[in-house]
Amino acid sequence: MMSKKSINRSVVKFVAGVTLATALASCSGSSTPTAPTTGATTPAATSTTAMKDPAPAASSLSGNITIDGSSTVAPVSKAVAEDFAKSNPGVKVPVGTSGTGGGFKKFCAGDTDISNASRPIKKAEAEDCKKNGVEFVELPIAIDGLTVVVNKENTWAKCLTVKELNTIWSPDAEGKITNWNQVRPDFPNEPLALFGAGADSGTFDYFTEAINKKSKVIRKDYQPSEDDNITIKGVQGTKGAMGFFGVAYFEENAKTLNAVEVDGGKGCVAPTAENINSGKYSPLSRPLFIYVSKKSLARPEVKAFVDYYYKDLKVVKEVGYVPLPADAMPKILERVSSAKTGTTFMDAEAGVPIAELLAKDLK
Repeated sequence: MMSKKSINRSVVKFVAGVTLATALASCSGSSTPTAPTTGATTPAATSTTAMKDPAPAASSLSGNITIDGSSTVAPVSKAVAEDFAKSNPGVKVPVGTSGTGGGFKKFCAGDTDISNASRPIKKAEAEDCKKNGVEFVELPIAIDGLTVVVNKENTWAKCLTVKELNTIWSPDAEGKITNWNQVRPDFPNEPLALFGAGADSGTFDYFTEAINKKSKVIRKDYQPSEDDNITIKGVQGTKGAMGFFGVAYFEENAKTLNAVEVDGGKGCVAPTAENINSGKYSPLSRPLFIYVSKKSLARPEVKAFVDYYYKDLKVVKEVGYVPLPADAMPKILERVSSAKTGTTFMDAEAGVPIAELLAKDLK
């Protein structure tokens, strides 16, 4: 995994206010970024070439491109928007963070041009888009490893099985599994303190489906937040604490948190870039997306921004996520050029390579 010390991008600050990762602010309808909680660090993002390259010639493009949705994806979109603005100063690209679910509500109502998403669009959301005449182009932009973290003083939970994670997070565990020694007898009699994403987060949806086998099914006696920094702060401050969020947030806070290896049935696997990209880090590897309105994509400034997005994907590594496999890129770019609408990933089986899914879809 790469060190953030080598990155020169300015820190991306975005905090909403419901649950986990700014992403969940959709409940309140707010998409205004705020400063991160003291003691936690958000994924980083500034041009690593700005000091070397001459200033690009300004284009004649103008207009506003509105983006909202997942706080997990927001650092990538913000970094791309920052670089895009250098050669396109007439185009404004504000990036909101109302959560994957909140972003889709706005997008399918026709209020935004692009929706950041840390999970595929759901059937009900796609139906809302159709009802409102919003056709969309579904574009993977990176791969994330949803990371389970514990306090730095936790020396016992170095690896947990999916079954043990289910024991901790299942609705059946509410009020019953309250100490670590109830998870595994040789663990200490240390109280559990749980922090995680809120119900409008794509991270919440993915974690509950992967661990509890059903989206949005989870014990209620944990502290949810739309702000990943609150989860980070909570885990940092309590010896028996556990939380979960995207790998980029762990990368930024690796000195004060421990990542738990996950045993999905084939042994303990750490959330490294290699393991996430290969799918070995199962079942918590997931693709990240942007959804682009077909109507908006017909505007020259939006098309230029989306094209630039795929030219500037070095920021994926800078922010801390895993780049898409090279064999997937031609198929994704074909989606952009043909403005192919619809969803390939809505009901896709976890672990199927992105390139394989796209190849079938583009035949």
